[in-house]
Amino acid sequence: MTETLRNADPSDFRAMLIDAPGQFRVGFELGKNVSLSGTYSSIEISGMGGSALPGNLLRVYLADLFRRFDGKHPIAVYQNRFYGLPHEAYQEGCLNFICSYSGNTEETVAAFEEAIANQLPSVGISAGGAIHALCQKHNIPHIMLPIPFQNFQPRVGTGYFFGAIFGVLAKLGVVKDTCDELVQEAEALSREMPLLEERGKMLSEKLVGTTPVIYSNTRYKSVAMIWKIKMNENAKTPAFWNFFPELNHNEMVGFTNPQGKFFLILLSDREESAQMQKRFEVTARILEHRGILSERIDMGEGSVFTKMFRMIFLGDWASYHLALRYGVDPTPVDMVEELKKMLV
Repeated sequence: MTETLRNADPSDFRAMLIDAPGQFRVGFELGKNVSLSGTYSSIEISGMGGSALPGNLLRVYLADLFRRFDGKHPIAVYQNRFYGLPHEAYQEGCLNFICSYSGNTEETVAAFEEAIANQLPSVGISAGGAIHALCQKHNIPHIMLPIPFQNFQPRVGTGYFFGAIFGVLAKLGVVKDTCDELVQEAEALSREMPLLEERGKMLSEKLVGTTPVIYSNTRYKSVAMIWKIKMNENAKTPAFWNFFPELNHNEMVGFTNPQGKFFLILLSDREESAQMQKRFEVTARILEHRGILSERIDMGEGSVFTKMFRMIFLGDWASYHLALRYGVDPTPVDMVEELKKMLV
C-alpha cells in the first residue's frame, strides 16, 4: 500500500475487498461443523444492515438451485429486519438463523430473545457478543465468525454468512450440497478481482458529483439494493435502487422533474428475455433525453452465483474508489455509531 493510499484508507478496506471471495470456503466449513438435527421446510433469517444481506442473496441462489435440481423441494426463505419475529418464524419446520456480526445488534438480539422464549429452533451466527452469550446460556448452536482484519465491517462479510447458512442447510440435507462447486466459482472470481477493481475505478470517475441510481431485473434486484447500500456506507453518498419492469410503472416518471444530478447504472443480464432487454434500452434512452446519463453493465457469463457476486464485487470497487475520490475513509460508518450512542 502506498503512503497516499494509506492516508486515504487507513484501515486498509481495500484488503478486505480483495479477501472477500475466500470467505465462502470458510463459511461452508463453519456451517457444516454445526451439530443440528431435525426436518425443516423453511428458514427465517433475522439480521440488520450488512448481516441481513446474505438472506437476500440466498433466496436468489436457492431459487436457481431448485430450478436446476428438480428432485428437491424448495425451502422457503423468510427475512426479518425488525425487533420481533415474523409469523413465519413460528411455522412448524422453520429454522431461525440469528445473524449479527457484532452479536450485539439491538433489533436482532430482541428477535432472538423472542425465539428463545418460544423455544423456536435456532442457530446463532456472530463473532461473539450477546448472541453468543445467549446461545451458550440456552444450549443453542452457534457459529463463531472470524474477524480477519482490524475494523472489519459486516457489509464485507457476506461470504461468511452466506457460506455458514448454506453449509448448515447442506449438512441437514435440506438443499443439494454444491459447496465444492461454489468454492471453485469463488476462486475464479478472486482471479477476476484486479479487472473488477479497474472497472469499478473507471465507473467511480463518472459518478463523482452525481447521485447513483442502480437498476436491475427482478431476479437480481437484491444486487441492485446492495450496490445502493455500498454507495451509502463506503462512499458516504445517497443512492437509490429499483428493478424492471416495476420501475417503468412509477419511478421513471420522477425524472420528469429531477431535483439534482443523477447517474443511472443498469445491471444487465445477457440471458434476460428480449422484451426485458428492450426495456433496459428504451428506459435509458428516455431518461437520456431528460439529461440523465447512464451506463449499462453486462453481468457477463456464468452461473447465477457467479453473476450475483461478480456484480457485488464490482459495486464494492466502484463505491470504494468513489470514497477515495471524495476524500472520505471508506471503512467507518460514523453516523450509525452516533445513532447507537444516542439511542442508549
